[in-house]
Amino acid sequence: MDLTILYRGPLASCDYDCPYCPFAKRRDTPTQLRADRAALERFTAWAGEQREDRLSVLFTPWGEGLVRSWYRRALVELSHQPHIRRVAIQTNLSCRTDWLEAADRETVALWCTYHPGQTPHERFVAKTRQLGELGVRFSVGVVGLPEHAEPARRLRAELPEHVYLWVNAAEGHTYTDGQAAEWTALDPLFPFSRHPHRSAGLPCRTGESVISVDGDGKVSRCHFVRTELGRLYDGSFRAALAPRPCPLTTCDCHIGYVHLETLPLYDVFAGGVLERVPRTLPDPDRRLLPVLPATGSL
Repeated sequence: MDLTILYRGPLASCDYDCPYCPFAKRRDTPTQLRADRAALERFTAWAGEQREDRLSVLFTPWGEGLVRSWYRRALVELSHQPHIRRVAIQTNLSCRTDWLEAADRETVALWCTYHPGQTPHERFVAKTRQLGELGVRFSVGVVGLPEHAEPARRLRAELPEHVYLWVNAAEGHTYTDGQAAEWTALDPLFPFSRHPHRSAGLPCRTGESVISVDGDGKVSRCHFVRTELGRLYDGSFRAALAPRPCPLTTCDCHIGYVHLETLPLYDVFAGGVLERVPRTLPDPDRRLLPVLPATGSL
């Protein structure tokens, strides 16, 4: 079985206080942190045992995971498993990077979000340079708020040309055509993020080859459709894996709509779906241009 897993445990604390994030500066208690660690270690052990499956894993914690040793250890351990095609995590990149020296750089990857005002620009750029020196696959992006436009342009100018800079449309924010054009100049794929995608009744890979797993092992099709398909650790979810249309009216988050079969994003991100590293990008004439060679199927 080729299976992509989006894992989100109970961790909810973050070291940043972004005004647009409901989990900013939230603190988990020691008890909550121990529960998150135990849940992640249980999941990592399960994933390591699935030798007859080919797995790709994306950690999508509500909080910041890489400041916790157990997330760093999970990425390193899973990266060396021969049946793990990719293991990636969404991160604000506030952690150190030297731990990645122990990981298999052909397998591990990072989806990095730059939060202007939360970290010095020079520090964040230095972290991306360290990732490049280590040979780690990564993408970098920002939330498309007006106050982020100039920092994003500066970041784009300082990143290597081959590093993809993505822009997420801000939740609840609408963009004029002129504003959208400015963001598209930075991220040619911004038009996919600008508006929610109609999804009701449309085919989606979630629930068939892509699943969401929480810290208790509950399996659902994605983070946004929480109907239980079964449990991970007793294997009961496997009988429920099947093609099924999306039950929601729209899908407005990249980790959801990237899996819609009606969109071309599996071709655009071939080899880098989980870490949001595209293989191709449209130029102003809407032709597809190569960005990075693909490795693996996701």
